[in-house]
Amino acid sequence: MLAKIQTLAFVGMDAVPVDVQVHVLQGQIAFTVVGLADKAVGESRERVRSALAAIGLGLPPKRIVVNLSPADLPKEGSHYDLPVALGVMAALGAIEPESLADYVALGELGLDGSLRAVPGVLPAAMAAASWGKGLLCPAACGGEAAWSPLGKDDAPPLAAAANLLELIQHLQGERLLARPAPRREKEADALPDMQDVRGQTMARHALEVTAAGGHNLLMTGPPGAGKSMLAQRLPGILPPMSAAERLEVSMLASLASRGGALGLASARPFRAPHHSASMAALVGGGKQVRPGEISLAHRGVLFLDELPEFNRQVLDALRQPMETGQVEVARASAHVTYPARFQVIAAMNPCRCGHATEPALACGRLPHCLQDYAAKISGPLLDRFDLRIDVPPVALRAMLAEPHGETSAAVRQRVLEAQTRQGARNGLAAGRPILNSQLDGDDLLARAMPAARGRALMEKMIDQGGLTARGFNRVLRVALTLADLGARTRPSEEDVACALMWRGLAPSKNPVARPDWHRTRAG
Repeated sequence: MLAKIQTLAFVGMDAVPVDVQVHVLQGQIAFTVVGLADKAVGESRERVRSALAAIGLGLPPKRIVVNLSPADLPKEGSHYDLPVALGVMAALGAIEPESLADYVALGELGLDGSLRAVPGVLPAAMAAASWGKGLLCPAACGGEAAWSPLGKDDAPPLAAAANLLELIQHLQGERLLARPAPRREKEADALPDMQDVRGQTMARHALEVTAAGGHNLLMTGPPGAGKSMLAQRLPGILPPMSAAERLEVSMLASLASRGGALGLASARPFRAPHHSASMAALVGGGKQVRPGEISLAHRGVLFLDELPEFNRQVLDALRQPMETGQVEVARASAHVTYPARFQVIAAMNPCRCGHATEPALACGRLPHCLQDYAAKISGPLLDRFDLRIDVPPVALRAMLAEPHGETSAAVRQRVLEAQTRQGARNGLAAGRPILNSQLDGDDLLARAMPAARGRALMEKMIDQGGLTARGFNRVLRVALTLADLGARTRPSEEDVACALMWRGLAPSKNPVARPDWHRTRAG
């Protein structure tokens, strides 16, 4: 007898329908899975055999052939266990084949017939809903799948069972499973607050500009100056995610999970990989292609501490995603695209010993130590940081005497107002403002060209040869964000000078290029 049930394969964030065809034939006793299946799928034969035996259904002494169609599409993962088991039962007449026609199934089987959580259930549920079908999945994943359109009462059925026997009873109409409720993510701990930062007035202002315009930031300073502390407070001053962004971030987290049950993301991602991370870990890929850290930081922050200690090839692989907002992973067996619209916050010491700016503590290799350490970062990568600031150490006595700064809530309100202005001027994409960091070409020139004195300052720097074409655009973007924070329609001369200063290019003779030009905000 021939039976069929539908499941899916993941190609990046896209779900591709896969038909599981099961044929029980007379002939030599065998249980064969064909259709370009990897080792995990091939091993499903033994898990299915044991799970069926656990519920009292033994396989007959016949030839069982399972075909995963389309046959030229690679099949990876343990989520094929459940559709294979259901297909075998339908082919043996244990359940009605028609009961499977309106479902997409995925899930891993335990040897005792239990259903175990698998990654990718949320994107699978989204795909099933778009195909007009219901979903069969493990109970641990039901709350995750319920965030899709299948969670509505008038949608196709969504059944999440703890074991194979419960699922069979549901399909036969003996004991129907209740539609699972959306799983609420555990309330996130309170994000670190900006008011904890003492001193560092310029760095605080640069962080606010970074948040308002979606820019990339590089901080350089000795150990203990507060670079990591500042970076950890960026998510707390970013506006909350929209519903579409939360769903997108949750789908990526679901694909990258190891089968853990997830809720809908509530906070923007903050990813801080160790500097020993490999290319596949950071960018994505691997033997079983999965999203990397840059995709898991989508719509959030990627913090790269000790930047020069990362492998140079790994760092240079970030250059294209930083520009395009997506990453293409090309392998012999797969070519997939993942979204990667993230902000890079990087921190580094000025040299290996970390004290190049403190003569009393510095090593004896200056200035070669400083030059060699900085040379570990390629020029093209460095050019992609909109803001590059020095973070000097704060004197201990000043830390005791310095009052608390503004709270993250107060800074976030200004960031939100600045982004609202950007949305009104730049337009919206997927319901969110198009930020200044995304402007380019004529759109950027039309919106960000400063007034006469600011333009003259830009032309002076161009004449001195201190700006690349990319650097010119990035200075304009930062200047425009400064104008948005100040509720100005055009960048002023001061805005341009500050943007140039943060790229290390402001003319020292210009009175508006002082390091203390920025506004000081007290709590």
